[in-house]
Amino acid sequence: MIITINPATEEILAEYPAMTSAAVEELLQSAQHAAELWRDTPVGKRKVAMSRLADLLREQKEEHGRMISLEMGKPFKEAVAEVDKCAWVCDFYAEHAERFLEEETVDVDGMTGLVAFEPLGVVLGVMPWNFPFWQVIRFAAAVMMAGNGVVIKHAPNVTGSAIALESIFREAGFPLNLYRTLHIELEDVNRVVGDIIAHPVIKAVSITGSTGAGMAVAEKAGRALKRCVLELGGNDPYLVLDDADLLQAVDVCVASRLLNAGQSCVAAKRFIVHRSIKSRFEEMLLQKMGNTKMGDPFDPSVRIGPIARKDLRDELHRQVERSRELGATVLCGGEVPQMKGFFYPATVVTDVSPGMAVYGEETFGPVATVIEASDDDNAVSIANDSPYGLGSAVFSTDPERARAVAGRLDAGNCFVNAMVKSDPRLPFGGIKHSGYGRELSHYGIREFVNVKSMCFG
Repeated sequence: MIITINPATEEILAEYPAMTSAAVEELLQSAQHAAELWRDTPVGKRKVAMSRLADLLREQKEEHGRMISLEMGKPFKEAVAEVDKCAWVCDFYAEHAERFLEEETVDVDGMTGLVAFEPLGVVLGVMPWNFPFWQVIRFAAAVMMAGNGVVIKHAPNVTGSAIALESIFREAGFPLNLYRTLHIELEDVNRVVGDIIAHPVIKAVSITGSTGAGMAVAEKAGRALKRCVLELGGNDPYLVLDDADLLQAVDVCVASRLLNAGQSCVAAKRFIVHRSIKSRFEEMLLQKMGNTKMGDPFDPSVRIGPIARKDLRDELHRQVERSRELGATVLCGGEVPQMKGFFYPATVVTDVSPGMAVYGEETFGPVATVIEASDDDNAVSIANDSPYGLGSAVFSTDPERARAVAGRLDAGNCFVNAMVKSDPRLPFGGIKHSGYGRELSHYGIREFVNVKSMCFG
């Protein structure tokens, strides 16, 4: 059985039966049949179902937001906003997919060359719990508008959300079995997912998750010679230069660090601050982080809900403790509260140096790390001193200086004077241990197509 637990109360929410091997096989075969029919459906007709999905998500956003908050602890307001954002990406691909997939013509020595973008078949998505609707929809919307079918292996602790997603795709009018969800117990995930990747029905795979999980998926996909997109972890640096608007910088840094209680691969994690303004930055950061309310996700005044699972909260605390033992200073937070639920307070850690957990590891929770930099070169060096390369940000009132620094950062995304976020209009993804491939924009929809060249004399 798959058991879901409310991380705010530690109470069991529901129990769901895991699928047998026979049920998984039946699901894959039915998905393949649906995908074979869907690939011949004109893009204009695919658009009708995708637009309807967008409408349903908006109509039902509070219902689905409630499930998200119950299962993984996100403040209800953020959960509703997540569902609303899903509607946006559906609208985006409904509007633009036909143009993104238009055939291209090329003159080839007097012959006509044609480049077509054809569906691959059934694509497997391995999705995380931290944005249980958004991560799935931003993947599935592009993949399905390209003419593919989708099979999702969602995180077990958000099984209720996974079931709701499958239901809403059917309600929107997509063909039966074109979008299906696998229900697999946590202890069986590695084995079963490996078998599914190797299955002949699956033509490609996309994973959003930890670097370790991404490596495992990439290995399995590589052995099967199947395309994959990896959107993995991050240890995002936010560089605050000495000419930054400090009020703006602190507001954005706190907003990015505390969104979803810090449980985001693309959240701000390392604040690299010029030494001349470090004390003032810390003072302002401490005031905002230290006054943040933590508690019931359904309380409108609460900004930080619980960490999604106890093991994740405990690992986060160990990272802080290990850093403290090596000389880091905890300015606020840093203690497990004596209360029901898997809560962890907003925490600020300074006097951070290489070798500390909060310097080099991804901290998946509301822990802000402050690192001193002597100048722009030093700030860039510290930022790039990481195996990760997902997001980054630069704060400066000089546009040319900010652009120059941004261009030197090893990352898939860089925002200037703003927090990093995924947007349907921009490609999203990372480099180094943050993965490869891109989601969103026209780059995302072309990840899972056969780019076929044809030539006619």
